[in-house]
Amino acid sequence: MADEATRRVVAELPLLKTNAGPRDRELWVQRLKEEYQALIKYVENNKNADNDWFRLESNKEGTRWFGKCWYIHDLLKYEFALEFDIPVTFPSTAPEIAIPELDGKTAKMYRGGKICLTDHFKPLWARNVPKFGLAHLMALGLGPWLAVEIPDLIAKGLIEHKEK
Repeated sequence: MADEATRRVVAELPLLKTNAGPRDRELWVQRLKEEYQALIKYVENNKNADNDWFRLESNKEGTRWFGKCWYIHDLLKYEFALEFDIPVTFPSTAPEIAIPELDGKTAKMYRGGKICLTDHFKPLWARNVPKFGLAHLMALGLGPWLAVEIPDLIAKGLIEHKEK
């Protein structure tokens, strides 16, 4: 699955119970509650470990999410806007996170800035429906993607720090 540190982080995340998506009305409200609780726990754990790296919020219905993520490289903070929609087939289908400003800068990205998670993350998600949620998406999807791609993009000169 992942390295030992990532396993430890994921082990501390609450597993979700409600198998519901946006079409499931009342059950979706319960699922959203579980999603927020898991995200809050993940952010708290990250802050306690001095590893705070994202902020997320959603529209009222919980179907459209947006926020910021950042990556520290050589003591410089690189910050990016992120967004994703909850698929109607959620939780069977994982959301696709987009970082629009990086669109076209790496091969590990689809059109529109959607990051590629097919090889490693999506099979893991599929094995863990409905227990995995958005906190798991961040911990096992976006976090590792940023850790691999951002230093590479910086080294290639495809992204620069805002203050340069």
